[in-house]
Amino acid sequence: MAIADVAEYAHLTESDLEALAAELDQIRRDVEASRGTRDRNYIRRTIAGQRVLEVAARLTIAATSGRRGWWLGAIGLAAAKSIENMEIAHNVGHGQWDWMNDPEIHSTTWEWDMAGLSSQWRYSHNYRHHVNTNVVGVDDDLGYGVLRVSRDQEWNPSYLFAPLRSVLLALGFEWGIALHDLYSEQERATTDVEKAAHGKALRRKIGRQMVKDYALYPALSLVRWRRTLGANVTANVLRNVWAYVVICCGHFADGAEKFEPKTLENETKPEWYLRQMLGSANFDAGPVMAFMSGNLCYQIEHHLFPDLPSNRYAEIATRVRALCDAYGLPYTTGHLVKQYLMTVRTIFALALPNRFTENGRLERLDVEQLQQVSAVP
Repeated sequence: MAIADVAEYAHLTESDLEALAAELDQIRRDVEASRGTRDRNYIRRTIAGQRVLEVAARLTIAATSGRRGWWLGAIGLAAAKSIENMEIAHNVGHGQWDWMNDPEIHSTTWEWDMAGLSSQWRYSHNYRHHVNTNVVGVDDDLGYGVLRVSRDQEWNPSYLFAPLRSVLLALGFEWGIALHDLYSEQERATTDVEKAAHGKALRRKIGRQMVKDYALYPALSLVRWRRTLGANVTANVLRNVWAYVVICCGHFADGAEKFEPKTLENETKPEWYLRQMLGSANFDAGPVMAFMSGNLCYQIEHHLFPDLPSNRYAEIATRVRALCDAYGLPYTTGHLVKQYLMTVRTIFALALPNRFTENGRLERLDVEQLQQVSAVP
């Protein structure tokens, strides 16, 4: 759909949109003007804390005996990897900390602890996704090419396997993202040599990542290498699933609108702001969950201001929510479980052609019913 086709937002006039954009611009100016020592301290403490947690987790895996110590180490390592992936690498890659002029904590130099190349991700994510949020056929992150999350996506028989694909994508999310970013880079390459270079660069990164996680650290554990290898695999899978859940809740849950390509034609900045607000969804989170999600529980605020420091999103959210109330706009949020179950419902429903689900029971199954089903042993 186009924004003008959404009846709930037709009450906004052009002057309303201009006024809304001015308010959002003021939020940006306020945050940019107040960035300083506390923000620097935040990201540096986060990086230092993440590294300490990773070392402690790896030592726990290698030095303790029994399953309790193994699980403690594996979960600690998964947490460390999630923090590095989401609160550090993702946000550094957005340029949120470039203003510090720190050569280490910079979008052009940080390489994350995942299979994919951060340089390839930056184009696919920062441009193809954030500029064209939820525009069908333009935003490659809309279902990642394997899930159907909008009726406007043309159905084909392969989508019958979408529920299974969603499980596999969650388990191997880092690999799916790596390939997704590679294809995006190769699509804009102008020569076969350039395409091959992108593929070679990704293979080198994958090689380094696999050696580190599945050869070097197990080898350092000597006779306990199997214990370390199993913990590394488990930590990576847990990190992948958590990242997948967070991303799905921010983009595919009910309330996150999808748009036709014509929406981009002559789109003004106020209209871009509005599309970001309508095309994103938050989930409710306290400080710990917000931190562990890279503050992507504030997905609406992140899409409005992707390059502002993530530790400011909570305070920005208060002002954005007030604007939504003032202009009669929805502020889509909810419990994490509810948001994710709505995503699961969408994936199952849209695995079938529209004629089977437009008025079908699967579409009418509400979230409370899904929660009851999921609670059955």
